[in-house]
Amino acid sequence: MATEKTVGAYLEITLKVNENDRAAAAAVYTKYRQPFLDTISGAVSKQLLVRGEDVQVLHGFTSTTEAEGYLVSDLFNQDVVVELKPYFQAAPEVYIYNVVG
Repeated sequence: MATEKTVGAYLEITLKVNENDRAAAAAVYTKYRQPFLDTISGAVSKQLLVRGEDVQVLHGFTSTTEAEGYLVSDLFNQDVVVELKPYFQAAPEVYIYNVVG
């Protein structure tokens, strides 16, 4: 029986992407969602949030250390960022939050 992992930290990445490029950016999210969940240490969840001015990718991890580790991983830097970079209208905003309580 598999044990469900608890989210202890969130990594939030906010991306400024033109509305007409959002479908392409969402395709990158979809392409790498399962590899993220399957191969990144401590990965618990990954969700795409869309609003008028930007999109956010909310990653759940078991700890802040694992969230920080993802930011230096090959999957993030050599795959995800490379494919998303043409759609950036500004530098991404990156935040890591510790879940309290």
